[in-house]
Amino acid sequence: MATRHLYVMRHGAADAFGTLTDVGQRQSELVGKRLAALPVDVVWHSPLPRAVRSAQIVGEHLPGVAVREAAELIDHVPYVPDEMPPAWAGFFDGYDAEEAAAGAALADALTDRFARPAETETHEVLVTHAYPVAWLLRHALDAPPVRWLGLNCGNTALTAIEYRDAVAPTVLSYNDMGHLPPDLRWTGFGPSARP
Repeated sequence: MATRHLYVMRHGAADAFGTLTDVGQRQSELVGKRLAALPVDVVWHSPLPRAVRSAQIVGEHLPGVAVREAAELIDHVPYVPDEMPPAWAGFFDGYDAEEAAAGAALADALTDRFARPAETETHEVLVTHAYPVAWLLRHALDAPPVRWLGLNCGNTALTAIEYRDAVAPTVLSYNDMGHLPPDLRWTGFGPSARP
């Protein structure tokens, strides 16, 4: 088996209706320019409009690279803990067992499809949402399922993970916003001090 190089990103900043804002479009352009230096084979995206548009913009900077939908990248809650951390109780209020099972099934489909070595060397961009990014990172680190909580990521921040046969995944970077100027960083986070 060959190495699968995943470049996982959250979509650009979007409004309450899921449409990319001007900031989100600019963020997507900048991450596209950054990814143009890599031998990208395909850009996969969630079916939700904010991810579709971000992927289209990224694809404009990657001539000849296919931009395709992957249902597994949809925004979803991947894991609902049995014992609720007190700080997260409000987040899961009203979340029933059926919803939790559906989210777990999506999380399994996501890792089954992308979190493994490829048959040939491949470089893939995944344009998704904060929760799937957190789930893939948690999975790569073999952390407990509840650890996805609190692994926040900024809009168009890059997480790079490599998968090789017979070795644990390698996390190369998480939440990398180096392609963004300071005024475009940290969107998608609550207010607080930023480094």
